[in-house]
Amino acid sequence: MVFFIETKINDKRMERIRRRCGFVNGIDVGAEGSRGGLCLAWREEIKVSLKTFSKNHIDVLIEESNNSSWNLLRTLGQEQRYPWLVSGDFNEIMYLFEKSGGQPRVERKIAAFREVLDECQLLDIGFQGTWFT
Repeated sequence: MVFFIETKINDKRMERIRRRCGFVNGIDVGAEGSRGGLCLAWREEIKVSLKTFSKNHIDVLIEESNNSSWNLLRTLGQEQRYPWLVSGDFNEIMYLFEKSGGQPRVERKIAAFREVLDECQLLDIGFQGTWFT
């Protein structure tokens, strides 16, 4: 998913550019003269519902799905013959107690994350460091 601001072009031209870049799905808000312009573009596998838009905003609902990331991990894991390391921020936690503040996580999503780590024989080595506020 990509969000462009200040495109400075009309919505028809932005749509052509977006499609040439491989984004079939999108919401294009044309510029007013040489000011403004918005574009939200996404690939087919992402489910997006438009709520509202104006010359100043695009408000959408994105159906959260980590399935594609989890399926990629599963595929990569099946091809491994040697020990492997996966690093990054998966935007998921292993257990509810790891969450501090914000919206609570859904237990089934946490369980799905633990399941894929188990299937791929991956271990969470945890986080150590300093939080800056």
